[in-house]
Amino acid sequence: MSVLVIGGAGYVGSVVVERLAKTGRKTVVLDNLSTGHREAVEPHVTFVEGDAANADLLEHLMREFRVQSVMHFCALSLVPESVERPLAYYDNNVRSGIGLLAAMKRCEVGMFIFSSSAAVFGEPAENPIADDAPSRPSSPYGHTKAMFEQILRDCSHAEKIRSVSLRYFNAAGATDKYGEDHSPESHLIPIVLDVAMGRREAVGVFGRDYPTPDGTCIRDYIHVSDLADAHVRALEALEKGGETTAYNLGIGHGFSVFDVIRAAEEIACRKIPMIDRPRRPGDPACLVASSERIREHLHWHPQVVDLRRIIDSAWKWKQAHPNGYAQKSKEHGESPDIAVS
Repeated sequence: MSVLVIGGAGYVGSVVVERLAKTGRKTVVLDNLSTGHREAVEPHVTFVEGDAANADLLEHLMREFRVQSVMHFCALSLVPESVERPLAYYDNNVRSGIGLLAAMKRCEVGMFIFSSSAAVFGEPAENPIADDAPSRPSSPYGHTKAMFEQILRDCSHAEKIRSVSLRYFNAAGATDKYGEDHSPESHLIPIVLDVAMGRREAVGVFGRDYPTPDGTCIRDYIHVSDLADAHVRALEALEKGGETTAYNLGIGHGFSVFDVIRAAEEIACRKIPMIDRPRRPGDPACLVASSERIREHLHWHPQVVDLRRIIDSAWKWKQAHPNGYAQKSKEHGESPDIAVS
């Protein structure tokens, strides 16, 4: 039996695959490498280059590798882009996801871990945001995540597919081996660190007039290794017969854009220039998670809760990989590859 990780060559997916490998689970990664990196896949894990919208490929992999569970990391995920290109987001995040669930049903694969998002809440009425807070997305991206969560709830009994939706707040940081390498980069911490490394001139601050103490957006940053731990615990819960549910994943308090920049300046020991930019559409002022449900149900507790430790891990990875995954590490030896056109 194996776990099929779709999007396992991406940022969060690569760290989850790293954690799955440590548990001894047989893992198969499917990724079209549109945003992921072959070098980000754990050595000796089976890697298949192909698209999750390819129903025949999905069914072939599920049967050949006797897949028991699926983890999904292949959504389009940029809020401003989703406002500009909503059809692309509904097509990839909803239509393709339905095709994946249909393939699972045909192959009798009954467990699914979904990487959801705090974007399902939109501009929340209060922070921290409870797991059962109303879903009021303020962007097409958030709508696709909320819609797919509903699809999973509907499939739980009728289609016999049990699932756990994990609502990330802001994934951040790195392990020794795997970190963020997006093109273009949209996440605050790697952008700030690029400026510290001299790879960018300044950090764009998208609005200083939010109703927050310093006027900039506040986000709950959760270390990617803690996210990976939550995925493994969620899978273990399903394997023991757990029912369909959803959990918020955050550390329970937030940091502003200025907090992140100041912490990065301390870690990098250099000044980080800033440029004022207009607000981005769909950006809530504050998103902070209450993760009480997963703490209670799965005994999950984030281990890296200090902002400086989170940023320091990303800084060390950036220094070790100044060109991201373009600078291949020798530790990635030969591993079984399957390329599908």
